[in-house]
Amino acid sequence: MGYLPIENHGIIGDLYTAALVGTDGTIDWLCLPDFDSPSVFCSILDDEKGGHFKIRPVQDFHSNQIYLPDTNVLLTRFLSPEGVAEVMDFMPIEDERETRHDLIRDVRVIRGRMTIGVDCRPAFDYARQEHAIEFVKGGVIFRSAGMALNLASEVPLEEGPGRSVRGRFELKAGESASFVLQQLEEGEGPREALKRAECQDLLQQTMDYWRRWVAKSGYRGRWRDMVNRSTLALKLMTYEPTGALVTAPTLGLPQTIGGSHNWDYRYTWLRDAAFTMFVLLRVGFKDEAHKFMGWLQQRCRSSGGLLQPLYGIDGRKDLVEEELSHLSGYRGSRPVRLGNGAYELVQFDLYGAVLDAAYLHNKYGTPLDYDTWQSLRTTLSWLSENWRRPDAGMWGVRGDRENFVSSKVFSWVALDRAIRLAYQRGLPAEEELWIGQRDAIYQEIMEEGWNAEKESFVRHYGSGALDASLLLMPVVEFVGPTDPRWLSTLERIQNELTHDTLVDRYKAQDADGPSTGEGTFSVCSFWLVECLTRAGRLDEARLALEKMFSYANHLGLYAEKIGSSGEALGNFPHAFTHLSLITAAVRLDRALR
Repeated sequence: MGYLPIENHGIIGDLYTAALVGTDGTIDWLCLPDFDSPSVFCSILDDEKGGHFKIRPVQDFHSNQIYLPDTNVLLTRFLSPEGVAEVMDFMPIEDERETRHDLIRDVRVIRGRMTIGVDCRPAFDYARQEHAIEFVKGGVIFRSAGMALNLASEVPLEEGPGRSVRGRFELKAGESASFVLQQLEEGEGPREALKRAECQDLLQQTMDYWRRWVAKSGYRGRWRDMVNRSTLALKLMTYEPTGALVTAPTLGLPQTIGGSHNWDYRYTWLRDAAFTMFVLLRVGFKDEAHKFMGWLQQRCRSSGGLLQPLYGIDGRKDLVEEELSHLSGYRGSRPVRLGNGAYELVQFDLYGAVLDAAYLHNKYGTPLDYDTWQSLRTTLSWLSENWRRPDAGMWGVRGDRENFVSSKVFSWVALDRAIRLAYQRGLPAEEELWIGQRDAIYQEIMEEGWNAEKESFVRHYGSGALDASLLLMPVVEFVGPTDPRWLSTLERIQNELTHDTLVDRYKAQDADGPSTGEGTFSVCSFWLVECLTRAGRLDEARLALEKMFSYANHLGLYAEKIGSSGEALGNFPHAFTHLSLITAAVRLDRALR
């Protein structure tokens, strides 16, 4: 089978889980019933064992994909001399929502006559569980330990190799066939195939939902298509029951082909909190902001002051990491990791992110309540006693701890926002302590985080290396955007970490020695756009933003990283990148008015 490029995928979902759909008509990633549940299809991580759901013409074809306007309904078109076929993929979202997690694949022929092949082979529990096949009226049921999937269709199916089911059917122009993959509840019997009218009703209801939702956006600027697509992608990555945002709906996709940085991103990073709050509030999605803030509040109230870098979408704390050694990994990139050990790291940037999110929510959303403020005070007490410690840094370095400058900056942010909140609202506070700590952090950064010889802020105290997380210094208002020290740092970052508009997080170095290179992270490129905007370099910022748009895939989606040939790398799509795209576009659009 081989592996499709990561960027050759679209995403569909129902606000509980999501599926990747390739341009070749293959669903090669789906977890049920939730984002962080075990996968039922994961051939993107092992093309032999992983399981898939293919629908495509048997003739030679070329294909393309689009989303139906202002929706997350995906249309894959197959074009050949014999005709044109389309597959409409979506997961229904109805007004009276049931958590059924149906996946509908509707096939139509637009021109000519086409022979279509279907091949469905689940691989339950990350391909660790065997399954049985039961043929029933109108389809087939796949049964494994703890789960049953019903594939409903009026097209005749037969058993194929590897515990798969296959079928082949012919359609001419104007004819269609639908396939519905449904998770069955315990004891539930088979479901019948959808009638044409039922399929169309579900499609219309789903399109109506997405269009009503995105119409709430207050953004009307120059880059509306890209911003709206990013907001739609972010909504797809939001877990409806709690309002938490997964960093990506996938696990194990490599940051470097053949490398070992193959993490599980189906969790919520507190680092992303302030960006999430800014985006949701500034483009008009106050209900989502309020729900996400509720999730954040719960994490703070149960923390005792010490916050984890990430949590499960249901709020759970233990995300024990293990290796799925039986999977070969995307294009041989091993190990494939399940869970994420970063939850045990100490990262001070998250305190600034949480307090900044609380500040933004209080300013633009709903005033903080007393209990939330008390939990934040507990968090600040812990930070006041511990900010001098070295930590794992914004990027969660799993090695020696350092006094990372960005960690100190975000510690300053936490105390600064707390002081502002207390003053503006008249809230009880340890104001004298917080002001003293805030000012001490500021002075220390200016003395220890500044390298006079290099004329730049640096990655960590005593270092000569740079880090793209420094680009957040003017964004969080630690320094002015035209401060001479900052402009000198910005020039250094552009000279040493930037390739045109693509920005490395940092250079992989040994004791600040020769760089070995790591690759470029799109989130850092969008931070650069915002820094250029704030510095008044608007033409440069606009060109950088437009160039970054050219690195999106055909649907306007981004993975975590951009490879040397412009390919997408890392988990996909990447929420932090889309959040930063929106903040950069909104900021630049306002500056250009």
